[in-house]
Amino acid sequence: MTVTITAFERSPDRGNGLARDMRLRWALEEVGQPYEVRLLSFKAMKEPAHLALQPFGQIPTYEDGDLALFESGAIVFHIAERHASLLPDDTNARARAITWMFAALNTLEPPIFDRSLVRILERDEPWYEQRLAALDKSIRKLLAGLSSHLGDADWLDGAFSAGDLLMVTVLRRLQSSGILEEYPNLAAYVARAEARPAYKRAFEAQLAVFSASSTG
Repeated sequence: MTVTITAFERSPDRGNGLARDMRLRWALEEVGQPYEVRLLSFKAMKEPAHLALQPFGQIPTYEDGDLALFESGAIVFHIAERHASLLPDDTNARARAITWMFAALNTLEPPIFDRSLVRILERDEPWYEQRLAALDKSIRKLLAGLSSHLGDADWLDGAFSAGDLLMVTVLRRLQSSGILEEYPNLAAYVARAEARPAYKRAFEAQLAVFSASSTG
């Protein structure tokens, strides 16, 4: 059976590759796994059929035969475990790559995603500037550590891995903030990942959905 993932019918990211189905698309493109996409409206995401797959009514989900998964990081990990190229064969290198997967989702993503929400939902609140400044300070501290680790290397730990894939999807949320450009090696790191053919195919596929929904 063909792998099926779910994605927004009308993505709020306006086709910029920030919706989390992008992670699955990219991982599947990297490993050469064909897949189908089931597009969902916001209404359909809250209906019983989807809630049976994703109890929180979100996207993406992943179905392969009788296996159904949710949470983008867990799905990327599953894809990486089943196919060569996204996780190293060496035991220690594999453990380090998995560590970077967790670091991307547990350490970097929370304040970066919160920053996006604050700018959308709290802009008119009296605490907005103070809240944004606190998040930016926290983010810069994390980016300084990441930048120091990366140094002049192309990827976080040797060859490109699922750790890089997830880290880049997180860092891309900062591209319009000006913060990422304060760390030239991180900006170059993201650009290097975006130049990968698998990334380009995934981005174009997600953008095509938004373009179709905008003209339909």
